[in-house]
Amino acid sequence: MNLNQVTLAVHDIDLAIEFYTKLGLIQIVADDHYARFSLPDGNASFSVYLDPAKENLDCRGVIYFEHQELDKLVADLKELGVQFDQEPTMQPYLWKEASLSDPSGNKIKLYWAGENRLNPPWKMEEST
Repeated sequence: MNLNQVTLAVHDIDLAIEFYTKLGLIQIVADDHYARFSLPDGNASFSVYLDPAKENLDCRGVIYFEHQELDKLVADLKELGVQFDQEPTMQPYLWKEASLSDPSGNKIKLYWAGENRLNPPWKMEEST
């Protein structure tokens, strides 16, 4: 298993993009409600999504664990009694995901994205 990405809710997507690019993250996906970044070192990515209610709530995040044999991993975990909120499902952003929650209610996504993780068809062009 590989820890790939952390996704956080933000109340202002533009402020979040400005902040994280200042930290040195490289924006690779842009949308009016979502931004994904690669990191200067390694293959990890980080993303933020717009949640206008975020300003009034405790911190929330989603942890992603990448695994090439997603269906087998989910089946193995189910045999151990792990309950899933969503079975492995292909998403519109070209990632196959299963979701579950930890005992504290934190969202966990188990997924496989292959080349689409850092190079989706809609990847932003690098600026020079």
